Amino acid sequence: MITVEDVRMAAARIAPHVRRTPLVSARALKDNPYPDGELLLKLECLQATGSFKARGATNKFLSLTEEEVQRGIITASGGNHGLATAYAGWLGKTKATVYLPESASPEKAKKLADWGARVVFKGRVWDEANREALAVAERERLTYFHPFADPVVIAGQGTTALEILEQEPEVDDLLVAIGGGGLISGIALTVKALRPAARIIGVEPTGAPTLSASLKAGRVVELPGITTSVATLAALKTEPINLRIVQRCVEDVVLVTDDEMREAARWLWFEMGLATDLSGAAALAALRGGKFRPAPGRKVCALVCGAGSDALR
Repeated sequence: MITVEDVRMAAARIAPHVRRTPLVSARALKDNPYPDGELLLKLECLQATGSFKARGATNKFLSLTEEEVQRGIITASGGNHGLATAYAGWLGKTKATVYLPESASPEKAKKLADWGARVVFKGRVWDEANREALAVAERERLTYFHPFADPVVIAGQGTTALEILEQEPEVDDLLVAIGGGGLISGIALTVKALRPAARIIGVEPTGAPTLSASLKAGRVVELPGITTSVATLAALKTEPINLRIVQRCVEDVVLVTDDEMREAARWLWFEMGLATDLSGAAALAALRGGKFRPAPGRKVCALVCGAGSDALR
């Protein structure tokens, strides 16, 4: 069971190695997607390595024994968690191996190599890359970093919510992108402990409705396939730890298309000067596309969770 105290301890542990990212008001815009209230953007695209993932991976790394560090670390990722794991390896001066699906962004693969990671492409989707990473971890005795189902990683991601509530204690609604469910798990359990009245809304691609399918079934289910092009939001299934937290703490999960995320990424660039990947634009896409319609007068926070050049292509 992960508690808000675990999240507070994670915040203290990772503070020297991550950034306190801005929470900015989206006022004075020509094209305001929420004119009846206040829209706030949590800019985790400005986080170390370009996403919130640095929080969870750094917390995981700082929780390892020296022997676990020396063995080297390994993960599978759609891109952002891999970057965060490579960053952790760079911090600890140990080797990091990252398995990517073939759908991962070449831009992120290059950044991984620049951080010093060994990059291996395997499979069409994250789940296939992850199976190989797990097999290699066992065979070579490497320390495995799960991107969303590790309690230590979830606690690290929850530090995002601690910052939001310190920056705006009266936030009403939080829009959070979902890949496997680690970010929304950490944020939801933290917010519900500290501001129970706030509503948590998850956002998934129509081409990878991972949590939506499991919530509907009442159990973890594996999708028969994935059609989204957004590798960072493309897991065939979540895990029980994430599903339990989402069932308890999340009000709704809505779906957005790749085109809606692409349009939202362009909006972030042209209106705010923010270069994001499509996952980073997913929360805003739910608002702009009308998939989530907050009541008037609410303080709505959309997490801009990942950097990239998708809007510029």
